[in-house]
Amino acid sequence: MQITITSSFWLLLLILLIALQLLLVIILITKPFLRYLIGLQIKGFSDRLLSDKYTQNLMELWPAGKRISVLNILEIGLRAQNGKIITRPLGSPKHFPGFDSLMFAPQIMTRLSLPEGTQIDMQVTIGPKAYKPMTLDIPIIIGAMAYGIALSEEAKRALARAAKTLKTSTCSGEGPFLPEERMEAGKYTLQISRWAWGARTQEQIDSADMLEVQMGQGSDMGAVTIDAVEFQGRAQELSGLAPDEMAIAFPAPPGVQKQRDWPNFMKSLREKANGIPIALKIMATGHLEDDLAAALKLKFDAVIIDGAQGGSHATTPIKQDDFGIPSLFALVRAVRFLEKERARDRISLIIAGGFFTPGECLKAMALGADAVYMATVPLLALTHSQVSKVIPWEPPTTLVFYDSPSKGKLDIEQAATSVVNVITSMVLEMEEGMRALGKASLKELNPDDLVALDSLSAEVTGVKRIY
Repeated sequence: MQITITSSFWLLLLILLIALQLLLVIILITKPFLRYLIGLQIKGFSDRLLSDKYTQNLMELWPAGKRISVLNILEIGLRAQNGKIITRPLGSPKHFPGFDSLMFAPQIMTRLSLPEGTQIDMQVTIGPKAYKPMTLDIPIIIGAMAYGIALSEEAKRALARAAKTLKTSTCSGEGPFLPEERMEAGKYTLQISRWAWGARTQEQIDSADMLEVQMGQGSDMGAVTIDAVEFQGRAQELSGLAPDEMAIAFPAPPGVQKQRDWPNFMKSLREKANGIPIALKIMATGHLEDDLAAALKLKFDAVIIDGAQGGSHATTPIKQDDFGIPSLFALVRAVRFLEKERARDRISLIIAGGFFTPGECLKAMALGADAVYMATVPLLALTHSQVSKVIPWEPPTTLVFYDSPSKGKLDIEQAATSVVNVITSMVLEMEEGMRALGKASLKELNPDDLVALDSLSAEVTGVKRIY
C-alpha cells in the first residue's frame, strides 16, 4: 500500500511539472501578442484622454475629485437614491482642532520623576456634593450608547461587564432600559432621555448610581425619528411602543415642554434620585456659558459636555459636520466659567467627543476635566478578534448594531475582555505619564504641566508657548 501511495504521489508531481512547463511555453509564445494587444488598448485610451472634449473626458473626475471627496460622492449617491434624510454612523470625519498641539512639560532637574511601580491615584468622584456621590477607580467612563436605537443586547451586556471589571461606570444611553445590562454592570448611569420612555420608572431610577439628563450630544440634539421597521423586536417591546409605531424624540425629556417647566422637573427628579448625582449632558455650542449657567441654577451635580468630535449612531451629516464646537475649546471655556462662578468644587466636569488616546485623556485632566466619557474606543474594541465573523462582506460594526442580522455572532465574554484590555492599557499609559511628570495623583495635574506648539493653542488654553 505504501508503494502505491508513493508511486501515485510521484506521478501526480510529474503531471503538475509537465502542466507548468506547458503553461510557461504558452506564455512565452503569446507574450509578444499580449503585449501588442495591451499596447493598442493603452494607446487608444491615452489618445482619447488627450483628445476628447473636456466635458466628455473620463478624466473630468480628476479635478472634480480635487474639490469633492469620495465621502461627498457617496453621500450624494445615497441622497439621490430615495430623496430622504441620510444618517451616518460613528460621527463626523472632519478633523477639528484638538489636543495634538499641546505637549506635556516635565521638570527634568527641578522635579524628579517617580520610580517605576509608584502607585498612582486615578480615582475620581462624580457629584462630590451629592448625598451619594459616585466614586470610580479610573477617570475613563464608558459613554452613552443606546440599546435598540444603536447597539444590540449582546454589545450592551459586554460593555456593562467590562465596566464592572474596570470599576468604572457604564451608561444606559437614550434607548429603552435593558434589565440584563443593569445586571451585568457595577456602577451604572441611567439616562433620562428625550423619548417617550425617557422618564424612566422609579424601579429603574433606584437601580442607578447616577442619573443623566440628556439634552444633546456631540453630533445630535433636537427632535428626531426612528422608523418602526428599524426598531422591531425586544427594544420596541421594552419601549412600550406599538409594533408599527414610529419612535419620536422630544426637544426635552418628558415633563419639560417649556423653559419654565425645568424647576419642577428637577425638583421631582431629585426626589426620585434619592441622593445620587444628577448630571446634565449637552452638546457643546457657542452658547456654552448660558447652558452652564442654567445647569448651575438648576443645581445639577455634574455636567457632561460633548464636543463636535462626538460620534452618534445614525445621525444626519449636517449635525455631525456643522453643529457644535470642538472638545478642547468646550473644556477650556467650561472650566473658566465654573471657576469664575466659584462652582468648580461642587460640580463635576466630564468631557466627551473625540478621545482616542491616553495622551488626549491626560491632557484633558490637566486642563480641568474630572473624567472622560469614551464611546468609540470601547465600541471598536468590542469586535476585536471577532471581525473575521463578518468581513469582508460586512463591516465589523454589524456585530454590535441592533438592526444587524449578525449581532448574535458577538461573543459577549470575548468582547468584554477586549474592552477591559484596551481601557486598562490606556490607563496604564496615563499612569506612566503621571510618573514622568513626578505626580502621584490626578488631582496634582494642572495646565502648567503643558506647553503649546502654536499660538492658537496657547491662546485658547492659556498654557505657555514653546517659543
